Amino acid sequence: MSKVLKIVSIVSEIDPFSKSGGLADVARSLPKAIKRLGHDVIAITPLYGKIIDKKKYDLKLIYENVDLYINSEDVVRVNYWQGYMMEGLSVYFMECPKYFSKRKTLYGSSCENKRWMIFDVAALKLISLLKFNADIVHCHDWQTGLIPFYLKTKFRYSKTLSKAKTIFTIHNLIFQLGKNWWEVPLKNKDYGHKRLPHFSNPDLENINFAKRAILSADVISAVSEKYRDELMTRQFGQDLHQILRNRKDRLFGIVNGIDYKSFNPNNDPGLFRNYNCKKIHRKKLNKEYVQKKFCLPVNPDIPLVCTTSRITFQKGLALVSEIAEELMNLDMQLIMLGDGDKNYIKELKRISRKYPKKFIWIPFTGNAQYETLLYAGADFFLLPSHYEPCGINQLKAMRYGCIPIVRRVGGLHDTVIDFDPTTCDGTGFVFEKFNKFSMYRAIVRALENFHYKDVWKNMILRAMQESNSWEIPAKKYVTLYKKALRVSDLRPRQTKENESVKNK
Repeated sequence: MSKVLKIVSIVSEIDPFSKSGGLADVARSLPKAIKRLGHDVIAITPLYGKIIDKKKYDLKLIYENVDLYINSEDVVRVNYWQGYMMEGLSVYFMECPKYFSKRKTLYGSSCENKRWMIFDVAALKLISLLKFNADIVHCHDWQTGLIPFYLKTKFRYSKTLSKAKTIFTIHNLIFQLGKNWWEVPLKNKDYGHKRLPHFSNPDLENINFAKRAILSADVISAVSEKYRDELMTRQFGQDLHQILRNRKDRLFGIVNGIDYKSFNPNNDPGLFRNYNCKKIHRKKLNKEYVQKKFCLPVNPDIPLVCTTSRITFQKGLALVSEIAEELMNLDMQLIMLGDGDKNYIKELKRISRKYPKKFIWIPFTGNAQYETLLYAGADFFLLPSHYEPCGINQLKAMRYGCIPIVRRVGGLHDTVIDFDPTTCDGTGFVFEKFNKFSMYRAIVRALENFHYKDVWKNMILRAMQESNSWEIPAKKYVTLYKKALRVSDLRPRQTKENESVKNK
């Protein structure tokens, strides 16, 4: 019988407690899937005072007024609360009202680095308090980036954590610290080895959490195999490509999954009519409902395209804006659900006013419940990303038989197979270059194939039958955890500050 691993998942947001994007979905689903494989898992996240309802989630106070010695000068007092993600899987919340309970948003304060430094120390302190002898400490994205560094320095003498190995997962490398990394002047850049500044030092807000994690983690993972390769290039490496190349032997790619219980057209309460592969004809009823609901002409023969994503340059919305007029001349309808860049939103509003029978924009805030309804009702899902670490929405769309039109980049490359008209194989329509002409050709190709009903039906069935649940990624992560336990230790040069403060 294989060894039961003790795993700590540390992350800035976990659905349903707190959420700003796909990270929260991963943070919810991956620990559950690993728990179902028989391993001992706990999760740690902040308690956002104005977002998380303690009574609603029946949270219990387990440690009160714990002093955190951040360094030789700064001390912060925190509380810890316990809840559950599922039976036998505890999620612990670090409460620090001064830094995590004054805002109705998860991020965006003027002292982001200070907040997450506190959280990282608090997470490690909690593991020691719980006496949870972790084999693996799994750190998600930049907010947890100091944890691998601390485990090689400040917490290296902790009895509870002495044997723990760290995995740092890069969900989106454009986010490296509490501000845009490219706005940090060259003279103020963090090269990852100096001791960490005190709270009173403004240099603290220039510390690059992601860089320190990459330099210190025992293993690094990216959220798709293609993104793993892209991270080592100048184009996608966000100025950290060289240090990632230097550690390529410890850099791996694992594609995210989706929760098949949460996203299932057969029992999704948000649909007009439920359906499955054997009752695929019911999908048309959802299309009719969507067209009526959003005041579009009701016609099953007009291809309906949807986009559900943040409205940003990353997601390729610049391309859509560039050829909006050309798209409106095609025989198609387009519904976009999302919030984001004000300039793009302004353009989308203009298009919707000019073409109210062909184009609809819906803000995500207040309308999140329409996401799966759009997958069920639409024929196509459009995501022409400039870069895409993994992408979860195209996986959800395929689960509902909504055919992706995507760019061949990152996780989109790994999860969508371009349609081949000679063999009639494929699960979507993929284009290569990031320009409006390539995207337009892919859309036209998709619309043409829509009218070949037998071919189209078979493509829908192939997409719905793709295996994108968390079961396979979870097994790959367990394999990666075991690999991490075998790698040699890394110990950055010890500083006087790190030696002076020990959290056992």
